[in-house]
Amino acid sequence: MGTTAGRKLEPGVVDAADAQRALRRINDYLSRTAQCEEDVRVHLETGADDEALVLPRPVAEMFASMLAALANGQGVQIMPVDAELTTQQAADMLNVSRPYLIGLLESGEIPFRLVGRHRRIRFADLHQYLREDDARRKGAADDLMELDQKLGLL
Repeated sequence: MGTTAGRKLEPGVVDAADAQRALRRINDYLSRTAQCEEDVRVHLETGADDEALVLPRPVAEMFASMLAALANGQGVQIMPVDAELTTQQAADMLNVSRPYLIGLLESGEIPFRLVGRHRRIRFADLHQYLREDDARRKGAADDLMELDQKLGLL
């Protein structure tokens, strides 16, 4: 898998009950070994006792997060931090139109680079924009709440 694309599981591709069962098992293990920083040995259900998949603990914890989303019927997507997205992919992730995204790029809100005539957006930059936008929205909501209190509307 290169740095330009991520891996996606659409909602419903994984049975929610199977994901819930796997989530319970991995969470039980992670909580029992919370003080341990060692790799996690996963024994496969193939019948061979000596066959184990060894995962770094942070990867097992990420699996638990993904399983939680799948158990709730949500899709998940894994994206390398250094991945570059097309304008359409970035617009889809922001849930905005492509022309609106291009306006954000051209105004300097989100950094991008040109590859020929095509714009490419680093996933890390898009994620940073989302964090900053969330903070701005929270600030605006806090300001409105404060104004409501001052005006006695609450």
